[in-house]
Amino acid sequence: MQEEFGITTKMAEDFRTARPKEYYRKFLEQEVRPDGRELGETRTTVINVGCLSTANGSALVKMGNTTVMCGIKAECAKPKTEEPAHGFIVPNVELSPMCSPQFRPGMPGEQARVLSQFMLEVMKNSNCIDVKKLCIEPGRLVWTLYCDIVCLDYGGNVTDACVLSLLAALNNTVLPNVVLNKDTDKFEAFPDQSTTLQLQSSPVSSTFAIFDDEILFVDPTAEEENLATGQLTIVTTDDKLCMVHKPGGTPLTDQQLCLCIKQAFERTKEVLRLIDDTISSVESTYW
Repeated sequence: MQEEFGITTKMAEDFRTARPKEYYRKFLEQEVRPDGRELGETRTTVINVGCLSTANGSALVKMGNTTVMCGIKAECAKPKTEEPAHGFIVPNVELSPMCSPQFRPGMPGEQARVLSQFMLEVMKNSNCIDVKKLCIEPGRLVWTLYCDIVCLDYGGNVTDACVLSLLAALNNTVLPNVVLNKDTDKFEAFPDQSTTLQLQSSPVSSTFAIFDDEILFVDPTAEEENLATGQLTIVTTDDKLCMVHKPGGTPLTDQQLCLCIKQAFERTKEVLRLIDDTISSVESTYW
């Protein structure tokens, strides 16, 4: 592509560093990006489930240069008095200096906190898990699912990678059978009688970046995020629109929004097929 514009690799890199917006504009005018992707094309996505033996469920997701790992730990807890039969889902996203120098050590930054809240809203709005089915004994004991999502390499669009890693890890989660012994009035766990966590829906997020207030492209890299004038994240299941999240920036027309929603549904189908293939591959390995 660089040769088509009549410039050498060295000249292109200098131009990219000195005038990044103009550099991207040259490509986007041809409806292609510097990495060779079309505007509606996502990066190659790879999923690995069951990668943490110490967790009840886990998954590693790689989208281009962005790598995220999710581990789910199930612990017993006392339910809320007003919701005696409801379990808990507690997502937590970690963005440390290990994944990018833009993050600082210490307390979670604003982006990590916003992402953690976003993960919780995704779970609620999609009705992914029926929290009533996390109940062991009403009013006495329920499951709490601690979902720790850690970004290992930040290459842009960490939101979609986090949602995907959480979904894949939930599909891999097993819970031991816990019952109340009426003779001793104590709860007993039977790990050899574990059951797979049942999901009611499978939410997938698709993030779009807006360039020059009008050009839309999906799955932005870190560099593209820095140049964007706005972002939009759409969460869908295979048949339901769950969330539309747009934190400010350039407004979109109804036509642009409809196009993004259509592409989000198409992306959801691709991701769900990928998860199914990954889980089937793991299961065939064990059997």
